[in-house]
Amino acid sequence: MYRPSTVPYQEHRGFSQTFTPGHLSLGLFLPLEAFDGDTPSMLNQVTLAKRAEALGFTALWFRDVPLRDPGFGDVGQVFDPWVYLGYMAAHTSEIALGTASIAISLHHPLHTAKASASVDQLSGGRLILGVASGDRPVEFPAFYVDPERRGEIFREHYEVIRRAHSTSFEPIRWSGGELRGADLIPKPTTQVIPMLVTGNSRQSLDWIARESSGWINYPRVPNMQRLIVEDWRLEVMKQCGSVYKPFAQSLYIDLDANPSTAPTRIHLGFRLGRDHLRALLESLQEIGVDHVILNLKYGKRAAAEVIEELGTHIVPQFGVKAHPGAKKNG
Repeated sequence: MYRPSTVPYQEHRGFSQTFTPGHLSLGLFLPLEAFDGDTPSMLNQVTLAKRAEALGFTALWFRDVPLRDPGFGDVGQVFDPWVYLGYMAAHTSEIALGTASIAISLHHPLHTAKASASVDQLSGGRLILGVASGDRPVEFPAFYVDPERRGEIFREHYEVIRRAHSTSFEPIRWSGGELRGADLIPKPTTQVIPMLVTGNSRQSLDWIARESSGWINYPRVPNMQRLIVEDWRLEVMKQCGSVYKPFAQSLYIDLDANPSTAPTRIHLGFRLGRDHLRALLESLQEIGVDHVILNLKYGKRAAAEVIEELGTHIVPQFGVKAHPGAKKNG
């Protein structure tokens, strides 16, 4: 199977400012708000995104949820991810823009390749392309995709996207089409856009370690996550030698106003004060997690307050680099 050099994505602007070996950085899921039910208000998102950028968060992450399924409980940032990425790219200048994730099994791979390269160019190389096979049952019949084939389709589409980005006028053939005598434009800012696989996406760990630029996984307590990270590092070493491929994870938080509030479980995360959040992040950094994407959906406080507190007291310890407007830890 075709596989480009593993070096170019490490030179990519979004990748290099988000991932540093041995150091954990922090990102935020859109929407930047707490909300009940499945649909957020989407108010003040540009203002909050710009403040997060100024405070030193390294990335904003956008989800691909094409249809509202009330039984699933969350529609992401409501707007189409490519349209919204372009919109946010125009209102920010430094922060990386990630997808977590585009369900590439549901979309034509050339459309995904063109959209992602366009955002990467228009944002000055800030796109990190997280991809997945899809997990919402209602979507597969709506897009005429056999859910039992989504793992196979994922691999095919992944390869088409990568080759369309990194070659010119080379024929590309897959089960759903053929590109011949034409070329995809624009190309991304580097030979390849960093492509991170989310979860297993119905792939083996050796495939993910070999073919991806990194792995986005789900939150677990540190002792359990340590084993997953260790398996990841060993498999990357086996497949690719000493090449750095980051491990990222999501984390829902309900940040209490009392800094010393002890952690209690919520869905895919914790209600806790900032002192315990700092300790948790330190533990995750120690076991080798490279990036944590914080989700504010289940919070009880206004997102602006939480982002400000995180940016003042937590981000300076974990940001890859200082950003204008960031405050000192207190």
